[in-house]
Amino acid sequence: MIHWKEEIVIEKNIEKVWSLFLDKNIKKIMPKVEEHILIDKKENEVGAKHQQKYREGKRVETYIVDTLAYEDLEDKKLKKISFILGKAFEITFSFTLLKIDETHTKLIYEGQNKGVNFVGRAMLKLGSEKSNNIVVKEFLQKVDQEAHLV
Repeated sequence: MIHWKEEIVIEKNIEKVWSLFLDKNIKKIMPKVEEHILIDKKENEVGAKHQQKYREGKRVETYIVDTLAYEDLEDKKLKKISFILGKAFEITFSFTLLKIDETHTKLIYEGQNKGVNFVGRAMLKLGSEKSNNIVVKEFLQKVDQEAHLV
């Protein structure tokens, strides 16, 4: 199993940063997501389900994303989601935004990737934690970059 927890301070208002995590903007911060369709409940509810298509090279994976937690307070925002990728990995992660002041927001990105079968567990053991950390840091940089455009 791979765990991560990274944080970054973004020089933008919490509401501006939070807007990037709305369904209509998700492709801005996750460019490999080709489709993100709400199929159950509302996007801002625990229990919401989305069908997502993700491209990795020539391969496109389709899976269901479950919203496990959702908070939209004035000084704290939280979205926690989970999905099973390729019948091999259970991926759970959360985005927590904390208001520092009117122009600064702390983003905490944490999660885990767990093998759900022999193939998934073996692939995680063979994979590099270093490459996972690069992906996590690239995601935080992408959110920071997009936040400055909204």
